[in-house]
Amino acid sequence: MASYVIQPRKTAKGETRYRCLVRSSTGSESKTFGKHQVAKEWGILRCAAIENEAITGNLRRVTIFELLNMFYEDKDLWAATGRSKRYVIKMLMDCDIASIHADQLRTSDIIEHCKNRRDAGTGPSTVYQDISFLRSVMKKAKPVWNINANWQVFDEAVPVLIDMKLVGKAQKRTRRPTNDELVRLREGLRNRMDNHGASIPFTDILDFSILSCMRIGEVCRIRWDDLNEENKTVLVRDRKDPRKKAGNHMIVPLLGKSFEIVMSQPRTDDRIFPYNERSVTAGFQRVRNALGISDLRYHDMRREGASRLFEAGYSIEEVAQVTGHRNLNILWQVYTQLYPHKLHDKFKTA
Repeated sequence: MASYVIQPRKTAKGETRYRCLVRSSTGSESKTFGKHQVAKEWGILRCAAIENEAITGNLRRVTIFELLNMFYEDKDLWAATGRSKRYVIKMLMDCDIASIHADQLRTSDIIEHCKNRRDAGTGPSTVYQDISFLRSVMKKAKPVWNINANWQVFDEAVPVLIDMKLVGKAQKRTRRPTNDELVRLREGLRNRMDNHGASIPFTDILDFSILSCMRIGEVCRIRWDDLNEENKTVLVRDRKDPRKKAGNHMIVPLLGKSFEIVMSQPRTDDRIFPYNERSVTAGFQRVRNALGISDLRYHDMRREGASRLFEAGYSIEEVAQVTGHRNLNILWQVYTQLYPHKLHDKFKTA
């Protein structure tokens, strides 16, 4: 246990100086200051540092690269990691910051990394992911591997990075496909199915994704056993929820023609759409690129579906029952982009 005491002293010129004496089991040290508050702050910091050294004295010391690699090889941690985080962690292992020892990471090192990423054309929101995921791994270093890692440095670094505009939140995405784009996409996907002998029913999955507002991973995961034909609902298992990683099941209504699309699928597998989600999105991307449609992602179909429900007059609570959002504010701000001219149609039916 370290402690400190501050001793005021008069100089030959009559000025008051403050000597801070720090004592611990390993010895003592002192430093003199012109102000009492500065001496006090130094004493607090030195006591904390001495106690931290005593705690971490038996901890292992590795580079950030080694730490990231250990995380990568730990199946219990890696299996629960999403694709985005996996990609970022692999990328960080090739960056200059990976050569620094985890216990010696400084704010200046983090700033330099963020500047390098910015200069390479990476946006502030993506750079923020680097910092967030690196902090997450470093915070696990001591309890999981008995490794000393200075994860507390991020508390100091993040406000500075924000001030320097090196990191920031992602801009709200508002992209919706136009009717013309959807017509062209359906035609292009049909041609792909005919000309390439594709077994994936791209057009059915595209229309179902819009009507159900499901993520493509959820579409490819729903099962025949979870379908209630009488009520026209399906149980969607493990829906994405930041507060709950598993067991977040929801009964979702199959509105409009989505139920008909489901019933038209062959029952050759336990799943209704037994396809790899990456193959579905890859086919969509190839057709989209060939058509010259820019800045349109498959996930935008989810926004399109939610926006259509709002335009049709569904309440936010009803839309949330379809999309699976627990936070209604996120649903309204992120997953809706209403067309103002659609209000004329609603007014005519009022």
